[in-house]
Amino acid sequence: MKNFTLLLFAVSMCFSLQAQIQTPAPSPASTLEQKVGLTDVTVKYSRPAMKGRKVFGDLVPFGAIWRTGANENTTISFSDDVIVEGKELKAGTYAIYTRPDEAVWEVFFYTATDNWGTPQEWDASKVAATVKVETFDIPMPIETFTITFDDLHNNGGTLGIMWENTYVGVKFVVPTVDKAIKSIEATMANKEDLTANDYFAAGSYYFAEGMNMEQAKEWVDKAVEMGDGKAFWMMRTQSLIYAKMGDKKAAIEAAKKSMAAAQAAGNQDYVKMNKDSLKEWAEM
Repeated sequence: MKNFTLLLFAVSMCFSLQAQIQTPAPSPASTLEQKVGLTDVTVKYSRPAMKGRKVFGDLVPFGAIWRTGANENTTISFSDDVIVEGKELKAGTYAIYTRPDEAVWEVFFYTATDNWGTPQEWDASKVAATVKVETFDIPMPIETFTITFDDLHNNGGTLGIMWENTYVGVKFVVPTVDKAIKSIEATMANKEDLTANDYFAAGSYYFAEGMNMEQAKEWVDKAVEMGDGKAFWMMRTQSLIYAKMGDKKAAIEAAKKSMAAAQAAGNQDYVKMNKDSLKEWAEM
């Protein structure tokens, strides 16, 4: 009995030691989370390395569907319906498959995301969208397979895929304008609860998107009026709106107030921006 107990102890110690061993994954997992406008976009993928191998046209054959990474499916999730290279794609999570070639890649957004690598049987009915994008040469080798979010702006961005000396970018558009307008309209409906920040957020958004300058001016003017005279960022936007609408005198007056408030607050970035604008408008 004693010998049996010692045996059990030895076996348990063996399993315990094995459980403590940690080694790095050959293709480490990575997660990218990005807010694009008002839409959440998440990519999950594994990152193989070149390790001295020729990748495209060899390790990853041209003309064949590739898992676009390693291990489990590379996936992308959109919290809203989006437009990918002109193709509509519903909110949800998709596996990203590609068919690389020398000049053009096909990129597939596949609704089944539980495959290890490529599906054993490709099901065309599960392809939510297929797009084609051209390749670009990278002057320096990228050792580790990399996915990025590039060229971000309020209304979209580019999903970048790069490895070895190749880069491809998949442009996508998000519904920021529709969501922002709905939010503005819902907030503005409760006038008794509106703050200077509410008016400024609405007006500055309209200005940034080039929408209804009269409405943008009205809202930003109201924000400045409700403020304490210290909000140099509000007066800065006010001056830009006036300049956009051709009222140079009002633009200069607002810029001077913004510059003085920024100087008092110790914000030299806004001091410089206002100085540059005043110089520009004085020469017009």
